Amino acid sequence: MSLLRRHRDFRLLWTGETTSRFGTAVSGVAIPLVAISVLDATTFQVGLLTAFAWLPWLVIGLPVGAWVDRLPRRPIMLTAAASSFLLLALIPLAHLAGLLTVHLLLAAVVLTGVAAVLFQTAYTAYLPTLIDPADHAEGNAKLHGSASAAQIAGAGCGGLIIQLAGPVNGLLVDAGTFLVALACLAAIHHREPPRTPVGAGKPRPTPVRPGEPSRAPTQAGDPRRTPNPSAHPRPTITAEIAEGLRLVARDVWLRTLTVFGAVSNLALMGYQSIAVVFLVREVGLTAGTVGALIAAAGSGGIVGAFAARRLMARLGTARTILVAELGLPTLALLIPLSTISPWFYLAGAFSIGVGVVAGNVVKATFFQSYCPPDLLGRLTATSSFVNYGTIPLGALLGGTLGQLLGLTPALWITTAGIPLAGLVLLCSPIRTHRDLPSRQTVTRDA
Repeated sequence: MSLLRRHRDFRLLWTGETTSRFGTAVSGVAIPLVAISVLDATTFQVGLLTAFAWLPWLVIGLPVGAWVDRLPRRPIMLTAAASSFLLLALIPLAHLAGLLTVHLLLAAVVLTGVAAVLFQTAYTAYLPTLIDPADHAEGNAKLHGSASAAQIAGAGCGGLIIQLAGPVNGLLVDAGTFLVALACLAAIHHREPPRTPVGAGKPRPTPVRPGEPSRAPTQAGDPRRTPNPSAHPRPTITAEIAEGLRLVARDVWLRTLTVFGAVSNLALMGYQSIAVVFLVREVGLTAGTVGALIAAAGSGGIVGAFAARRLMARLGTARTILVAELGLPTLALLIPLSTISPWFYLAGAFSIGVGVVAGNVVKATFFQSYCPPDLLGRLTATSSFVNYGTIPLGALLGGTLGQLLGLTPALWITTAGIPLAGLVLLCSPIRTHRDLPSRQTVTRDA
């Protein structure tokens, strides 16, 4: 029986996440159009908006991972969803009051990015506590597939909403979806089991002096049996961040996937940050047509999500990564040809969507099965810090190249980087294996 049908709490998490992804897709079309049509922003400023949305991963990504491993994850997600609602609702209010500027839009984008860091890190670490390990692949496939479907519907509806009500009012839709996510999270019955802090409360063996008889183990009821947590305080945030960094740096599988994600995201965001401007100003499409085209291209994510499990079973997880992240993205080079026909954009972006989402399903399942549960928050934060940290750089790169060289040459440069990122995988052990490993033994620092 499907996980959605038999698991109420997963169904609620899935509903809230899918709904908020729909709203985020609407904002993904609306915010650049607000900047272009309402605030008359330059190409560089539009790229800067995308960069600012991802900048919090560079600033707070690592400490958030340590906090998530210390605290219950669901309250963090609730706080982040509530904050996103308030921030997105503020933009239309500022517009009505005549106060909306590019600087205020940038500030709102940064703060919603902070909320996204908190939510995404907590959500990734929360999912494995909600479902059984045997359901991880199905759960990840369903969440990634529905996220892609929501992005398609959101982009398509976003274009229509923007054409009918204006880009600023489109942000109210995104604000409303975070209310739905908030209600779904609040209705989840599952409560996380308490986690014993790493390094806290572990009694150390008492040294035996020469000539002194060894002591018998303490028995139940003996007050010596209860450890004193204050004697061995929990590691500091800095120490826990360092442990997450060492985990990724010392493990060839985690290191390879993290570095690949960083290089790939640099190129992906380089082209995505100027795609809407390119389609409007170079190809000459209307807001509604842009939304429909992005929605149609995004359907590749649905295909990738549902194909991932079949490909993993048939080819193996390592080979699926190579096909998804190296083979399919070569069609990204069709995107700059959209000035000839928008069908080229559709074909290129569709192929990218298939590959990226299929690869993300494989990587998410691998991380959850390979990493110890009490380190999963830090692994998520560390890999996201590196992966997402290049996104603002890619957005700035795309905006700068578009401003200096023109939109079409900028797209040729950035889309060429997408398949080239796959060379990182070819220079790693992934090239010679059928499957990624499923278990890791971590040796903690003494």
